[in-house]
Amino acid sequence: MVQKLKIAAAGLGRMGARHAINFLHRTPRAELVAAFTPDPKELAWARTNLEPHGVTLYTDYDEMIKQEGLQAVVIGTATSVHAEEAIKAMHQGLHVLCEKPLSTSIPVCKQVLDEALKHPHLKVMCGFSRRFDESYRDAWEKMDRGLIGRPTIIRSQTCDKHDPSGFFVEYAAWSGGVFVDMSVHDIDLALWFFGDDIQVKSVSAYGVRAVQPELAKYNDYDNAMGIVEFWNGRVANFYCSRMMAHGQEDVTEIIGTEGKLTVNGLAKNHGEIHFQHSFLHHRQLHTQAPDIRRLVDIVIEKEDVNIAADATDSLVTLSKGDMRRALNVLQACHASSTPLHLPGQAPAEGSKIDRDLITNETIFDCIAAPHPADIATIRDTLLSNPDVT
Repeated sequence: MVQKLKIAAAGLGRMGARHAINFLHRTPRAELVAAFTPDPKELAWARTNLEPHGVTLYTDYDEMIKQEGLQAVVIGTATSVHAEEAIKAMHQGLHVLCEKPLSTSIPVCKQVLDEALKHPHLKVMCGFSRRFDESYRDAWEKMDRGLIGRPTIIRSQTCDKHDPSGFFVEYAAWSGGVFVDMSVHDIDLALWFFGDDIQVKSVSAYGVRAVQPELAKYNDYDNAMGIVEFWNGRVANFYCSRMMAHGQEDVTEIIGTEGKLTVNGLAKNHGEIHFQHSFLHHRQLHTQAPDIRRLVDIVIEKEDVNIAADATDSLVTLSKGDMRRALNVLQACHASSTPLHLPGQAPAEGSKIDRDLITNETIFDCIAAPHPADIATIRDTLLSNPDVT
């Protein structure tokens, strides 16, 4: 008999419902036994789509994680409660796969990490599904073999189909902004492809509101671009958009000294690899919920991993702080997407920033709804910049 992992789904919104369906129909070694949502519409959906399959429904998260026999929980609720729910699940002895981001606050992310370190027998993961995508994995392996020389430039984008319903305007109230919600995948890929020891030198970012001007009240954008310069002579360019008329379009290019790798997430699902004297085109292998399957396999096979799969395996390694590192870059992108020309100082190329202008108030002006605990950290980071005088 196939051993199955008994899993609960927390949150049945856009991503949570997708996870639940994947558990039921596309993950043979998982058994969805419980689901939680406080939302009446989501609950109605669950009564039709989950309850007939024997899934117990809850409107109280704390009650759900106490269900007898439950082994793991996948968290797809609002970002604001990800960390709290992950920690509660660990206290109940449950394995955790949490949707990104763990939090929009770096100190809160660290709380989850610290709690996970107290439970080394549990697998606590933040799912970055692209690391499991066969095309991205194939590109990483080719890069690791040196086929494109030294990877120097990464261009990566996450672009959603335009949704005129207003959902993403409302969502911006708690999402953390387009960089945190969308570009987190691309930034994670840059950290993966460029290596664990990569250090950020500078960040700049720009945004526009082309189709959803209402985002202004949340200091958010429907199109944004960030450029990150690293100390070892590498650069990453990130683009995110919510206005694609034709649909989802996620593309990543890794440009090296001797070639280029392209992973293209369009409808045809293909990758392109360009070498100095050759061209190779390959199909992307179709995958379904690879991060979910990886969690199930790790738990059932009792793999010896340190909190999560290591950096070359494809879940974010909380023990190495990848989620916090990505969030650091994201917050810098959001801070500079004003761009960060502090009040009272005209922007000028090569100009220095007056440290007297770096105050809590100006940081609040530049970042959408920053977590209070982050203000001191952001201020100290800005003041330590060599361009601050």
